[in-house]
Parts: sequence; structure tokens; C-alpha cells
Amino acid sequence: MAKPQANTAKATLKSAADFAARVQAELKSAWLPEIYRERVRKTRTRAYNFEQLKPRARSEIQHTLLGVELKIGSRRLLCPDLATARYLSVFARAGCEQVAVPYDITKISQLADELESSWHRMLLLVDHLAAQKSEAFRSRIRQLLLATIRQEVAAAGAGASVPEFKHTTKQRS
Repeated sequence: MAKPQANTAKATLKSAADFAARVQAELKSAWLPEIYRERVRKTRTRAYNFEQLKPRARSEIQHTLLGVELKIGSRRLLCPDLATARYLSVFARAGCEQVAVPYDITKISQLADELESSWHRMLLLVDHLAAQKSEAFRSRIRQLLLATIRQEVAAAGAGASVPEFKHTTKQRS
């Protein structure tokens, strides 16, 4: 019984925007900007700026003698650890210019896992929902989703470049 309902739901999707909205609705709380707003921006963060990020630049993580680097296009960015490189690579792939990085390094690895999972689920949903469509149409859906991700991450903001420290202590009365 569930199959005919799923087929009628797919039949109502006509434009790339309809498919993009359906992917976003399917992901719900696993939607990348939702994770960013709810799990990253509500914690203490520092801003990270991808200077002169080129559109469609390929990102890859490289292990060098100097540590972990995130290579975006021809630029190499030194990262303090693998988790931070994984975290930043998701936003670099999406084309975000500025993002917030959690100040607590113990949280970055788990967030990187969630963001990468969200990224891959989004791409799999596009391929699943638009399986009967052309590759150009699926590419258009991905472009719309990436534009939405960039817009929503930019709207959530990257925060201050240096986190705010509270100078008061409980030792003094």
C-alpha cells in the first residue's frame, strides 16, 4: 500500500525546485543548515573565513609532514586536526564563504560526522527521488540545494572571529 502513495508523491514533483524542497523536507532535522543552526551556532564558536573560495572547487584532506591540510582547489589550508578538516570540508564543498567552528574541539568530530552524513544523505535522496530524470536535471536540483545551504548558513552567521571570554571569577566578592 505504501508504494502507490510514494509513486503519487513522486508524480507531483515537476520542477527542480519541487524536488529540492522534497529533499529538504525528507531530511528534516538532518538538513545541513538545521544542524548548523541548532548544534553549532548555539555553542561558543569562532568564525572561519574561506578567503576567495572559488565555485565548484574540489576539496580534499591531505596528511602531510606538517599536519593535516584541507586542499580547496589549488589552495592549502592548515588545520589543527583531522576533525576540523572534515568539518570545514563540508562547508567548502557547499561553497560557504564563512562558517562558525565550535571552540570546544571535543565536539568537532561528532559534528563533522553529522554534517558529512547529512551531505551524503542529501545527494542520495536527489539520486533516489529523481532517478527517472536526466543527469542535467539532477545537477540542477543539487545546485538549488547548495544555493539554499549557502543562503541559510550565511543567514545563521559565522559569529565573532574570536570567542567571547568572561573575565569575572567567583573568587572575588
